[in-house]
Amino acid sequence: MARKHTARLPRDGDAPKLRRDAYEKRLREEQRRLQRIQQAYLHTGDRAVIVLEGYDAAGKGGVIRRMSAELDPRSFRVWPIAAPNEIERRQHYLQRFWARLPERGGIAVFDRSWYGRVLVERVEGLAPKRDWRRAYREINEFERQLIDNGTRVIKIFLHVSHEQQLQRLRDRLTTPRKRWKLGYEDFRNRARRAEYDEAVADMLEETSTGPAPWHVIPADNKLYARIETLRCIADAAAEGVDLDPAPFSDEIRELARRELGIDIAD
Repeated sequence: MARKHTARLPRDGDAPKLRRDAYEKRLREEQRRLQRIQQAYLHTGDRAVIVLEGYDAAGKGGVIRRMSAELDPRSFRVWPIAAPNEIERRQHYLQRFWARLPERGGIAVFDRSWYGRVLVERVEGLAPKRDWRRAYREINEFERQLIDNGTRVIKIFLHVSHEQQLQRLRDRLTTPRKRWKLGYEDFRNRARRAEYDEAVADMLEETSTGPAPWHVIPADNKLYARIETLRCIADAAAEGVDLDPAPFSDEIRELARRELGIDIAD
């Protein structure tokens, strides 16, 4: 059985801030770290799964854009997870995620994930209680299998306060370029925020384990949340990985000397 790890939601109002000038500097640093990690993975064969969950309007898209901007898409994939299609509804709920796991050397981000079983499906009554209760064990075992097979599982939950969430939804209503982000579900989910709070607290209690802990990020300040999320991802993805550039093979050294007249130093 997976060893539990403590993870709790912050209190509303507990919102660290970051100034714009500090944010720009830290952003470049974390993006460069992620580049080095991706390059190292291609050499070592390591892989990582990043689970990105959070309340509506918490800033998941902003985090993903800052990651995607600097990583090579050939070994980096983002999977936006919506409701299962007709075929997927007839399968085990985890089956569609197995097909999206990264190959050796790859990094995959799940924009929402298998935790939908214990969040939206629980709150909206889409899964019977016996099913979502059983899912805690199934999810822990699923993640343990990934970890045992050499995949890092990095789980982020972006927490936004009730007041800040309302302000961001209002902003989407009044800003034309942001209207595409707004849907009926945003209002329905907010109306059931207390039920989601309970579901999230239970999820953290049941599925934050030693090998795959939840990192809960206060997200009322978008700049702070982006940097803290990228830092958590980079720290976990880099643990135990040699980030130095891969050495050249003797064959490449000889070709460089013969064809380009360059002697490559160690």
